This record gives sequence, C-alpha cells and structure tokens, in this order.
Amino acid sequence: MAPRRILLGAFGDPGHAFPMIALGRALRARGHEVTLQTWRRWQEHVEAEGLSFAPAPEYDVFPRGDPDGEPLDFYEAVVYATRDTLPLLESLAPDVVVADILTLAPALAAELQDIPCATLIPHVYPHGEPGMPIYSLGARLPRTALGHAFWRAAAHRLLDNGLQLGRTQLNRTREQVGLQPVTHVHGGTSRELALVATFPQLEYPRAWPAHAHIVGPLMWEPPAADVELPPGDAPLVLVAPSTAQDPEHRMLTAALRGLADAPVRVLATWNRRLPPRSLPVPDNARVVEWVSYSRTMPACDVVVCHAGHGTLVRALASGCAVIACPHVGDMNENAARLDWAGAGVRLPRRFVSPRPLRLAVERTLNAPSIRAQAGDFAKWAAAHNPADAAAALVERLAHNKAPGVGLEPTTLRLTAECSAD
Repeated sequence: MAPRRILLGAFGDPGHAFPMIALGRALRARGHEVTLQTWRRWQEHVEAEGLSFAPAPEYDVFPRGDPDGEPLDFYEAVVYATRDTLPLLESLAPDVVVADILTLAPALAAELQDIPCATLIPHVYPHGEPGMPIYSLGARLPRTALGHAFWRAAAHRLLDNGLQLGRTQLNRTREQVGLQPVTHVHGGTSRELALVATFPQLEYPRAWPAHAHIVGPLMWEPPAADVELPPGDAPLVLVAPSTAQDPEHRMLTAALRGLADAPVRVLATWNRRLPPRSLPVPDNARVVEWVSYSRTMPACDVVVCHAGHGTLVRALASGCAVIACPHVGDMNENAARLDWAGAGVRLPRRFVSPRPLRLAVERTLNAPSIRAQAGDFAKWAAAHNPADAAAALVERLAHNKAPGVGLEPTTLRLTAECSAD
C-alpha cells in the first residue's frame, strides 16, 4: 500500500494515550506518515517513536478546587476542541483519522472535513446487548435465563434513558460545530471502523457489528530502568497500583501488611505518587518508585492491581494471575471480565484489607486452573500482533475511502480468528 498520512487523537490519560502510541508506532513501521495529537506531557515519547506530535487542546472539565475557575461541561469542551482541531486537519490533510473513544474532537473534525475516521476503544467493548449486565457496574454475565431477563429489564429501566440523554447531548454538540444529528445511540463510536483493543477472552459472547474488530491489547510504556527484584526463589507478587486512583494507597498498604510474613516475595511500586504516610515495608518486600511492567511482569507469578485495563492486560500477556481490586468505574468491569475468564480473583473495594488480600494471593497461587488460564492469555499474546492487526484495518479504511476506490466487502473479521484461537 502507498504511504498514507494518518492523524491519531487521544487525550493524555495513560490508559488512552499509550494504546494510541502503540498503534502509531505500528503504522509508522509500515511506512506511513503519522501524527499523534495528545497532551504535551507525552511529546518527547511520541517523537522518540518516530511520530509527529501535535498538542491536543487541554480543557478543565472536572472541578479541581480552583475557586476562580469554573470547569467546562464535557460537551462544551468538545465544541472548543473540535474548532481548535480543524486547522490541524486542514494543514495535514490526512487520509484517515483514528480517534480515542473519549476524544471526540478529532472524530467530529474529520467528519466536517469528510475524512474517514476510526474509533480506538482501549478496553473491552462498552456497548451492551439485551441480557448483558450494564457496563461498569462490575456484574458478571448471567448464567441463567432468569439472569438474562433481569438485565434486560434493568437495562430498559436504567440504561435507555441515559443513552437517549447522551445522544441528545451529542447532537447538541454536533449542531454547534455544524454537523447533522445522529439517530442512533453510542454516536461517539465510528460506524466505519471500531478497533477493540482487548483480549478476545475478556469479551462476552455476542453478535458483533460488522464495523467492530477485536484486535487484542495495544501495549506501550515509557522507558524505565530495571529494578532489583527481592532475593530468593519464592513466588513473586507484584503490587501495581493505579496511577490515577486510590490516592491514599489503601491497596498498596494492605498488600504490604497482609503479605508481610507470607511465603512470597513482594515487589511493590507507588508509581510516582507519594503516599500520604510512610509505608510498612516488611523483610520480604521491596518498594520502588516505578516499575517497567513489560520487563518485570514476566518474572512475576501474581499481580495485585486496581484492574485498570492497561495493567490488567499487561499482566495477562505476561502469564501472571491477577488479583483485581477495582477502585472505580470501568475497573469494576475489567475485574468482572477477569473473574469470568478464570484468570484471577476479584476483590471488591470494601474487602481491600490485609487479611482478604493475603487470602486472595494464597488462593491464586494454590489454584492450578487460574494459573493455567493466565498462561493461555500469554500464549495468545505471543501468537498475535495486535498493533499490526489494527494498523492493517486502518490501512484498509483509508484505501476503501480513497477517491475513485469502491468499498471492499468486510472480510477481515479478526473477532472470528481470535475466538478460534
């Protein structure tokens, strides 16, 4: 394929920026001219991967305790960001745009310029089907017809109104930037191409729309120095807290206390977020500022984390069983999918204390089925190249929508390939 000009857009949260960097690196390796629009904090890393960097508009959309500044409403920020992004598209003239699922401005700007646009979903597919639990509540797929009936009723009562409100708010935004309204819900996800960047084993069985493809997790991390592991040959437990949640480091503290005299080695990190008080560091543990997950997790047996998607899939790709201690939002969903897949143990937030954490680690280490399921994830990761698969789909979208080219039928169904493996 001839080289294409490609614009990628993601806001700066690591869970959204890092998968887009992984995609950009794969597209660059395939000979394309790639620009990534994200927050300035990642500029050095974006450019180190051979990508062009464009600063994304950064607006305060949540209260941060500033009495003099009112945060913008989310959709109000999208309007400003879309207008700020249009000059970038006009100067780059990209053949295709890929926007993160929560980064609407590049997608709306692409639609205004009649440029094909894909959505990158850096986690499990959030759009449910009748009978599925409501996304992010942390409920598992029901086993019985009664359970499916309950969730069909719950979704009708609780979810439908929210989806209709979301469509109304999006359409107001679309009107403000000069676009026609959409008639469907989930209007922020492209119907041309949606890249679902998770393990197929974490997806509930469903009828997949033709535009959605599970490509596998898109993993990238900034460079980091190696850390010294705790000495000995006992099982190694990595405690890997979220970089955004649990500011009191409740999970980290509970793990260090609970595993203090356990027959394991503990490597823990505070992820460059200083704890509010000193941590209890037992003799069998090392606590460090930062850890390279890609180089450290392959040496671990168990990973204790908050179940952010990036940490979860990196652990599973390394063959580690996972203790998921969800703190908020989609962490609950990730923990439920892990539990459903049988590759770890879910520990609800209310139970995150020393004794339950120790019991969860002991259960995981003594359950061959959990370790085997985690190993299956690692085998899948070793046999697939998610970033390259995603890049191929982006190329196909650009080719199909090029002037003078007829649309090709949708034949590359990675979901079927993934399910068969």
